[in-house]
Amino acid sequence: MAVTYKKISFQGAPGAYSDAACRAVFPGIETVPCASFDEAFAALAEGSTDLAMIPVDNTIAGRVADVHRLMPKHEIFIIGEHFEPIHHHLLAPKGAKLADLKYVHSHVHALPQCSKLIKRLKLQSLVHADTAGAARDIAAKNDKEHAAIASKLSAEIYGLDIMESNIEDEDHNTTRFLVLSREQKIPPLNNENILTSLLFEVRNIPAALYKTIGGFATNGFSMTKLESYVDAKFQAARFYCEVEGHPENKLFKLALDEMRFYAKDVKFLGAYPAHSFRKTYAKDRKES
Repeated sequence: MAVTYKKISFQGAPGAYSDAACRAVFPGIETVPCASFDEAFAALAEGSTDLAMIPVDNTIAGRVADVHRLMPKHEIFIIGEHFEPIHHHLLAPKGAKLADLKYVHSHVHALPQCSKLIKRLKLQSLVHADTAGAARDIAAKNDKEHAAIASKLSAEIYGLDIMESNIEDEDHNTTRFLVLSREQKIPPLNNENILTSLLFEVRNIPAALYKTIGGFATNGFSMTKLESYVDAKFQAARFYCEVEGHPENKLFKLALDEMRFYAKDVKFLGAYPAHSFRKTYAKDRKES
């Protein structure tokens, strides 16, 4: 039976890039803004929403949300990934002209990503908690000297004019999102291009990490992501990894058994289809 999704939570104000990602992947379902990543996770875990859309990596800013910290708090799973191209726009109140602008508001990461435009227009940068929140605030202020850097969706929601489009300095600005659910949604075994996400802690033995993940290499599986984290005392090392392989594959199970022998607290976070962006990106890199 097909699952019907009605609500999806995200971090940020309406019009945030996470909101745009939700609408791109799940058009027609209600997007639910949350003040923090913790709130977005809690909304899903408590049943207020059916899904959550969480940004984890950006090609310019790097790591965004720490899933290693947030996911173990709740019994939720990764069921998909989405790559969203980030196109910044300069937004201002209706009727404003470029010559009117003196200040620009946006997120701490968005402002330096548009440094060329800010320098060209000689604007003073003001930091906000998020891009959509900045757009909302300048709409409420309705002062033609103040602009925001935010999404096209923000312009539509808050009734702002787009003064200039695609103002980011780099054209490869892309954010990767994970789609989360309370229920596992493991693809059939015969599906290709499956990613499996795992969380684990290494034991205090020599070459612990090498021994923990070596089984994937010897059984023919590639690891696409490996991130390390430390606890508050900088002692216990926890790792988040993503492996190209299906968790029900026989050889994958052997590699997982080897991991469990050398690691502790191995937690399965989900298995899901790899996004088509990965193939396109790999092809572009090969041809360049």
